[in-house]
Amino acid sequence: MSNFLKYTVAKVWLFLLAGFMWRGVGIMLCALSYGWLADLHSFSALWFGLGGLACSLAVCRFGFLHLAQKNISRLHVFLEKASLFAFMTPKSYLLVVFMMALGITLRSSPIPKAYLSVVYTTIGASLFFSSLHYYPHVWVLAIRPAVVPDRIIEP
Repeated sequence: MSNFLKYTVAKVWLFLLAGFMWRGVGIMLCALSYGWLADLHSFSALWFGLGGLACSLAVCRFGFLHLAQKNISRLHVFLEKASLFAFMTPKSYLLVVFMMALGITLRSSPIPKAYLSVVYTTIGASLFFSSLHYYPHVWVLAIRPAVVPDRIIEP
């Protein structure tokens, strides 16, 4: 088991994993929200959905984008390889556990799902939009060097 925890990967995989994780969770939360809104009258669902999207722009800009940039800077410090689990800090793992527990608690609470859909859309869309900031770093680390060499070797 301890060897599994020490499994190392190239740094580019940490960027991909972080981006996919943020995007995947964002899509999952938005899908839950969509399911709740699908049960409503279409006009009400539109307002709840738009409210969540509007809030997500602010949360993305003033919250998650800062976290993503901080994580991106931290990932760039690694040398060529790092632990597979280093795509997040230990503190972030604890935050994920807390957020999952909070989500389970909210879903089982008496709060109407229409109101929860605003929260879920806000967080989900913010995660999705913030995840897009990881992919340019994948380009720089993996794809660009294969397409455009850093130096041209003359014969």
